[in-house]
Amino acid sequence: MNNIAKHIKPLKPKLRFAAFEGDWEQKRYGDIFSFYTTNSFSRDNLNYESGKVKNIHYGDIHTKFSMLFDIQKEIVPFINEDIDFSRIKDENYCQEGDLVIADASEDYNDVGKTIELINLNNEKTLAGLHTFLARPNKHKMQKGFAGYLVQSWKVRKQVMTIAQGSKVLGIATGRLSKIELDIPKLPEQQKIANFLTAVDTKLQQLTTKKERLAQYKKGVMQQLFSQQLRFKPDVIARTQDDAISPNETEFPDWEEKRLGEVCNHISYGLTVRPKFVQNGIPLISAREVTSGIVNFSIAPKISIEDFNKLSDKAKPEKGDIFLTKTGTIGYTARFMEDFSIAITQNIAVIRLTDNEVNSALYLMQYFKTREFYRNAISKVNQSTIMDLQLGDIRKLEIPFPCFGEQQKIATYLSAIDLKIEAVQTQITKTQEFKKGLLQQMFV
Repeated sequence: MNNIAKHIKPLKPKLRFAAFEGDWEQKRYGDIFSFYTTNSFSRDNLNYESGKVKNIHYGDIHTKFSMLFDIQKEIVPFINEDIDFSRIKDENYCQEGDLVIADASEDYNDVGKTIELINLNNEKTLAGLHTFLARPNKHKMQKGFAGYLVQSWKVRKQVMTIAQGSKVLGIATGRLSKIELDIPKLPEQQKIANFLTAVDTKLQQLTTKKERLAQYKKGVMQQLFSQQLRFKPDVIARTQDDAISPNETEFPDWEEKRLGEVCNHISYGLTVRPKFVQNGIPLISAREVTSGIVNFSIAPKISIEDFNKLSDKAKPEKGDIFLTKTGTIGYTARFMEDFSIAITQNIAVIRLTDNEVNSALYLMQYFKTREFYRNAISKVNQSTIMDLQLGDIRKLEIPFPCFGEQQKIATYLSAIDLKIEAVQTQITKTQEFKKGLLQQMFV
């Protein structure tokens, strides 16, 4: 009996379907898969219009393709028809059940990223540049199982261990062949593959739902802020500030105002970073402000003594709006916490008169539009690093409806945001659920 077959602990997963028992079989990658030649065609040799042979590019494995690859559900480029295919052997064309492995990455998390080909629809397909083509012709494998197996932590840890390189990490088939894989019998493989596929289907449905909501919001925003779509006033929503008589059925015309006219405070924070400490006051920079959220967990901390020495302009108040003004321009978030923080100079702090809630929410939505971004970028100083000066921020033109219409716009768009956030929460929970399954359903 060889050394691979010997094991001290039983090869059984922590989480298992009731109908199955007994140890899994331990093999090496090379005991299951044979490697076949792939091509080295660059993007210049590919097109999305026509051709007889499709090509799986390593970049698409990293960014686009699903782990269980169905060619009818993916946008796969053709190889240009002026390429000579006569020297390519039939065995080097992809087959269903094959794994296509990206052999290079700049990130340990993606090195050796793998897809399993579950449906090729009888279309001629080749594995391309920076990929390995692995075929399970030495040991029977149930379609769909291997793709999940190689995502398990035990396998991923081994792949990261064999990766070599400084700037770009790479793996070799010789090292990959020695990686240990734990394999159940075919019926259990099928059961696991079916269950995890159902989880992935749920994830895809949620992702599609989120994308459709985001696309819907994008279209609504374009119509609202261009005033193609207008809200109507109602009796309950009318206020004295709206200056609408009971007989009026339209909100008044919008005004074009500069940001400095509607905000009584626009400033930025520290120009020099003080000494950091383990526990203290969070110091927020542009990198902590993304997609409407302030990520306090990754922010460095400064001492309370240093915080107390800062000017008030570096100390935001609850309700302030943050706008990134240096490097990546235009990300916004609203500070709604009760604890103290400090900010750096690459964030502009925007404070409305009396911190009017609906005006703040309206501005937050407008800051997400293409029109605002284009306007902001047109004023950026790009001599060294992209930077939006405070004077230019104050001059940014904002379409400003009356308070009642601001309220309706902000409420409507914020409701869509809540739906998107709820779906994202479902996605995150499902991803964590799948991660736990991959840890427990494999040895």
